[in-house]
Amino acid sequence: MNILVTGGAGYIGAHMTRYILRHGLRPVVLDNLVYGHRASLPEKTKFYRGDIADRRLVTKIIRKEKIDAVLHFSAYAYVGESVENPRKYYENNFSKTQKLLDTLLDNNVAHFIFSSTCATYGAPDVKKLHEKLPQNPINPYGFTKLAVEKMLADYSRAYGLQYAALRYFNAAGADDDGAIGEAHDPETHLIPLALQSILRPARQLKIFGTDYPTPDGTCVRDYVHVYDLAAAHLQALDYILKNKTSDCFNLGSENGYSVREIIKACEKVSGRKVNCLEAPRRAGDPAYLVADSSKARKILGWRPCYDLEKIIATAWNWEQNRRY
Repeated sequence: MNILVTGGAGYIGAHMTRYILRHGLRPVVLDNLVYGHRASLPEKTKFYRGDIADRRLVTKIIRKEKIDAVLHFSAYAYVGESVENPRKYYENNFSKTQKLLDTLLDNNVAHFIFSSTCATYGAPDVKKLHEKLPQNPINPYGFTKLAVEKMLADYSRAYGLQYAALRYFNAAGADDDGAIGEAHDPETHLIPLALQSILRPARQLKIFGTDYPTPDGTCVRDYVHVYDLAAAHLQALDYILKNKTSDCFNLGSENGYSVREIIKACEKVSGRKVNCLEAPRRAGDPAYLVADSSKARKILGWRPCYDLEKIIATAWNWEQNRRY
């Protein structure tokens, strides 16, 4: 099977590309390298630099590489930036995805796995989020992802598109051998920021909010390893191919960890202290975001393999030996 991985040089996309190769399939990567890194891909990976909205290029790739399915990771994902510059997010995350879908359907590629997010739920007042909850995003990033989900449902009904929308919780960790990992600029994720503050104490880690209604006053989140996410993508693709259907799934560990618990876990793995500073809450941060992933477990047979300590251990290995 030939699988087009859009955004395949980004953090999750690059891990997905390696995972596909390790499972005997053939990835073809399309990335504009705005945030992705060419160095994150194995040397022999078929790579195209370009835009998902470039109809001529995407058509060329589909025909030349005989593409069977698409895993779509190409999106901007900075929540704060989406508030400051929503135009950028609606254009890239929604409008360009529509152009990509139109090109795929016009070339008879009708199997699509979408990298969605728990941000589509907004800030519901529940401890664990399940797929039947109303989706009420509280920022443009979440709205753009939800808009794509709605478009996928409409395209499925009208044109026979078969898709799965995978709503990630907090992607984390790195390749087990340390070859690739998180390399965002700017970095906004808690685990790499905590580990970077250990390696470079001048980079103080800010704890945003210590007065939440949680056991220790800090936000609680659900962390899932990138290779567990990668496994879910291939399981979801297999599911829609075999059943000729479409669906959506939460992907999380179903375990919630507070900011302080993550800091302690980073200190345990590294054997060193995190340099942190308490700061006021950020607007729009819910107290709890933890997955109910029972649907993915039941229907896809998905089981996360990485616990929190292993997630952090892979990230720590990467941060100590970064290659790009």
